[in-house]
Order: sequence, then structure tokens, then C-alpha cells
Amino acid sequence: MMDFFGELGRYLGSANNRGEILGDLGEHVYLALVPLVIGIVAAVLLGWAGHRWRPVRSVLLVVSNLLYTIPSLALFVVIPGIIGSKILDSVNVIVALTVYTTALLVRPVLDALDAVPPHIIAAATAIGYRAPRRFLGVELPLSVPVLAAGVRVAAVSNISLVSVGALIGTGGLGVLFTDGFQRTYFSPIVAGIVLTLLLALVVDLLLVGLRNLLTPWERAGKAPAVEVTAG
Repeated sequence: MMDFFGELGRYLGSANNRGEILGDLGEHVYLALVPLVIGIVAAVLLGWAGHRWRPVRSVLLVVSNLLYTIPSLALFVVIPGIIGSKILDSVNVIVALTVYTTALLVRPVLDALDAVPPHIIAAATAIGYRAPRRFLGVELPLSVPVLAAGVRVAAVSNISLVSVGALIGTGGLGVLFTDGFQRTYFSPIVAGIVLTLLLALVVDLLLVGLRNLLTPWERAGKAPAVEVTAG
């Protein structure tokens, strides 16, 4: 045990190793969070369409379930042939994880919109809010508590799946895993595992903080006060 910690200390004591680790961490954050943001926007737009039109809702649920069952490694390999990129381009991971994020969040978006009290929607409609404005100003803000749970799951899932991309040569903390296995050197593997867990924890805490910021009525234990004005 002491030999292992000594080896880990020597590995982390190298300035070159620390620089590589920080570079891998930065790339991991980029590859995980960019698809998360794009996927949230896409899922919200699709969820809005599915919430308004029932036939669209049924199609979205079936397609999203099918997309999420595709193995991540297979999707990373197939994407270059679809979009014309090179096999080692990081855009392959971004596109693949955007697909996964969107597929994962479609149902939570629909559930979140379904959870908005009907009387509030009716009040906004009676005041004169048309569908797009009502969605952005009333329905979407009130759906944040339910939607936030799905976003937290998607964020952790993306952070985990980015590591798989290292198997086809892309960056991120998964490089530490492949490097360690190839050299039978456990220090980079341990460093990669710990940093992946810490990154997931930090991102999750940030999302919880953002949810609390956007939903002050949840902390107060009161129903949200929605103010609508004619316009």
C-alpha cells in the first residue's frame, strides 16, 4: 500500500504529468458540458413541440428511447461517416453526446411541462399570452424544478461517457485510463477516476445551486407567484 501511494506521489509530483492532467481535465469539461448545453436547448424545443401536439409527443418518446439504446462507442465510430469528420475529431464526441443528452432529456422536459399547474397556463392565456411567449415567460420557468433533475442525470452521464471517447483517440480524462492500462501503470488510472468523480460532484453541486437560484419559491416552501401583464 505504501509503495502504491509513493508511486502515486511521484506521478503527481512531476510538473509534466500535472500539466497533462490539467489539459485532459479542461478538455473533459469542454467535451461534457458543450453537448449538455446544446442538448438542453434541443430537448426543450422538442419537448415544447411534443407538449403542444400529442402525435409529435409519441414519436419523440419512441425515437429518444431508441437513440439512447445505441452503444456509445458504436455511435462515436459511426458519427464521422455521417457528418464527414475525421475519426479523431473531438466534434464526434460532441455530436454523439448531444444526441444522448437530447434523447435523455426529452421525457423530463415533457414531464416538467406537464407539471405546470393548468390554472396558471389558463390565466396567462386569458391575459393575452400567445403560445411562444407563454412558454418562455410562464411554463418554462415553472418547469425548472422537475427539469433540473433530468439535467443533473444528463450532466453526470456525459462526464462518464466522455471517457469512452478515449478508446478512439479523443481527449479527456479517459486518456489517463488508456495510458495506464497500456503501461500497466495504475497511478494515472487512479488520478483519472478521482478527477472524474470530483468533476461530476462539482458540476452536480453547481446545477443544484443554479436550480435554487432559478426557483426561490422552492426554498421558501411557497407556491410561485406568477405575474402576467397584458401585452
